Amino acid sequence: MADTPTSARLPDPGVRDLFTREARWQAWLDVEAALARAEASLGMIPAEAAVEIESKCDLSLFDLEAVREGLVRTGHPLVPLIWELDRLCEGDAGGYAHWGATTQNITQTGEILQLRRVHAVFLSQFGRALAALADLAERTAEMTLPGRTHGQHAVPATFGLKVATWIDELSRHVERLRQIEPRLFVAMLGGAAGTAASFGEQGLAVQERLASELDLTPMAVPSRTTGDHLTEYVLLLGLVAGTCGKLGHEIYELMKQEFGEVEEPVPPGTVGSSTMPQKRNPKLSQDLMAMTTQVRALVPVALEAMLTEHEADRTTSDLIHHALHESCALTGDILERVIAVAEGLQVFPERMRGNVDLSNGLIMAERLMLELGASIGRQRAHDVVYEAAQEAAVGGASFRELLLADADVSAALDAPAIDRLLDPTTYTGACASMAREQAARGRALSAELAAH
Repeated sequence: MADTPTSARLPDPGVRDLFTREARWQAWLDVEAALARAEASLGMIPAEAAVEIESKCDLSLFDLEAVREGLVRTGHPLVPLIWELDRLCEGDAGGYAHWGATTQNITQTGEILQLRRVHAVFLSQFGRALAALADLAERTAEMTLPGRTHGQHAVPATFGLKVATWIDELSRHVERLRQIEPRLFVAMLGGAAGTAASFGEQGLAVQERLASELDLTPMAVPSRTTGDHLTEYVLLLGLVAGTCGKLGHEIYELMKQEFGEVEEPVPPGTVGSSTMPQKRNPKLSQDLMAMTTQVRALVPVALEAMLTEHEADRTTSDLIHHALHESCALTGDILERVIAVAEGLQVFPERMRGNVDLSNGLIMAERLMLELGASIGRQRAHDVVYEAAQEAAVGGASFRELLLADADVSAALDAPAIDRLLDPTTYTGACASMAREQAARGRALSAELAAH
């Protein structure tokens, strides 16, 4: 797993700690303890053996050096841990550990326990991000800037509309993450080939008890080839990465001196270059762009992991393990940077307003067309305004003066009316209301996430 990036001074969200080898081993032991309890409750193993097994499923009791040596010798991820558990158990209790289970039953269910902890971290981060974006949306609801389509000025908008878009998308990602919980948080215990034969007449009853012990849902068919729920989670993180990457790229663009509309937080003492002292580089935004690209690149890997041969195949298990862990670790870092940007973003409304005026009124062409269209028809109005706008764009003439000089325009609109129609601050539509509405939505969802 890649190290936490160091290009920005941010707190570690802790996701990587949840995926360390020791954390993985403890999760497996948690499943082994729950398996023993489940089997004892069904009379499959002695109750006293289950109590003893559970008491020893604590990694702090293990000789980790012996486990590591066993890993090297056997090349097997779980057997050395079971050997050590057997050694720790008193009497013959150790002989009942891992009864009827196969390795993937334990490792995959343990991974689900890890994912559940990671999932909780993500939802907490989403809550913080939404709260910060809500404040930003309210603060910038009426800050007029050029709405840009295809990289060119289109019609006036507000910065608050951009933030509202981010809140809207992130809120849907929270909805998706919640919706996947019953599909994702499942226990898988079907034995060697998913037949449950190793559990005798108890069959899937053991899996149901195991799931209950771990507060999970039992898989309807505990097939070792079923990984669509794990792949779906990576796909959802890919969607999250899409929104966060878009956010980062927008800040990166608007922070360029040519735009100068925003600046991400640049803490005092931050060095942008070893040779250019003036540099205030968009490090957080660049992190977001790079990290989100990596998460999206893991989506095809996760999809490939669904193509498992016959009843089990370690190839695809390794693929989904890699895709899950890397995408989760990166997502934790991504969300921490979104929070930092949202909380510390500086906005420059004067520069935004100045950029609106760069086209000397051309950004208001749509409004002029619609107003004129009420008198002479929309298409004819489009042609009239088009001619004036194109001449102003390529010839340098004043758009306002060209409009006043046109007979069709002057017959319908006098100079004060044209001046009123050329005011960009009065043509931002529902931007401010959408920004405030999404701010309220983001704040409410943040409070809801905090409560859980």
